[in-house]
Amino acid sequence: MIIYSKCIPGAKSIAKVIVNRAPTITLDWDTRQKSRFESTDSNGHTVGIFLPRGSVVRGNDLLVGEDGSFLRVVAAPQPVLKITHCPHHGSPFDLTRAAYHLGNRHVPIELQADHLKIEPDHVLKAMLESMHMIVHSVEESFEPENGAYGAHHAHSTGHGHGEGHAHSHDQNHGHQHPHEHDAAHHHHEH
Repeated sequence: MIIYSKCIPGAKSIAKVIVNRAPTITLDWDTRQKSRFESTDSNGHTVGIFLPRGSVVRGNDLLVGEDGSFLRVVAAPQPVLKITHCPHHGSPFDLTRAAYHLGNRHVPIELQADHLKIEPDHVLKAMLESMHMIVHSVEESFEPENGAYGAHHAHSTGHGHGEGHAHSHDQNHGHQHPHEHDAAHHHHEH
């Protein structure tokens, strides 16, 4: 059994042709938070993952084996609740409010521009629906924010955070701000 004890977040600086040729290992979020586990790769080989404690692996990370071989991590689809704002009565700001309330409960949340994802929870689903959010049960990959999960922070910066920041900032002030504000105030009056 090959032991993989090094992780290259997002396969940075590795040639695409090598990454694409690597066998894959498909893991759900629970497993990707573990530092040590056994699994089976796409070639049917048993592999041992032995990473520094507190490591979190993400989809598209590259694991490096003791023999120099690579394994590409795939985030497995799993049951999640996908949360969107109501296009008729709400505004994108409602997602911010929902993320705030979920964050207060220390729930792992995947934050996207137009939706949030959390693990299935009927109590939270009811809370979100009472806030007029639309909540769908789906099977999709789950990549929550890093916040409270160990020291593996390279990813949040690697997800285009730096380069996208200035642009999205300008856009928000230029286009959406007035509409969002109006819609949010409008929403409160009902």
